[in-house]
Amino acid sequence: MNKLAPFLWFNDNAENAAEFYLGIFPHARKLDEVRSKGVGPWPAGKTATVTIELEGQEMVFLNGGPAYQLNPAISFFVRCDSQQEIDHYWDKLIEGGKPMACGWLTDRFGLCWQIVPRNIGELIKHPKAMEAMMTMIKLDLPRLEAAAREG
Repeated sequence: MNKLAPFLWFNDNAENAAEFYLGIFPHARKLDEVRSKGVGPWPAGKTATVTIELEGQEMVFLNGGPAYQLNPAISFFVRCDSQQEIDHYWDKLIEGGKPMACGWLTDRFGLCWQIVPRNIGELIKHPKAMEAMMTMIKLDLPRLEAAAREG
């Protein structure tokens, strides 16, 4: 277990979010669920938190109510090894969500994701690749690689 784990505030759908993400990532598992015993803001039996692990990263989801919203200031960076992998994560996470730009999307729960090639840092060191990326919504790895070869 990592010393650090993201703790994300959801309105009242932490369990739904956890199940959604568990169904997308191949190396994912549910670690824990805390149900209220009628103490605190949750009625007895209501899920307070759900802890999952995605690709080795532990995350805790809170049913915190409407006081706070997720926003693009926090996003998860998913490093992909192929266009097929980019397509898989993009197509699954965008269901019910909305595209942003440059490989970013907001999923149906309001959580932001960046679906990028593993070598995105190297690619965008090349001005033409950076320029190409700035025109994309979902990233096109072959096009980025071709632009990087141009300079």
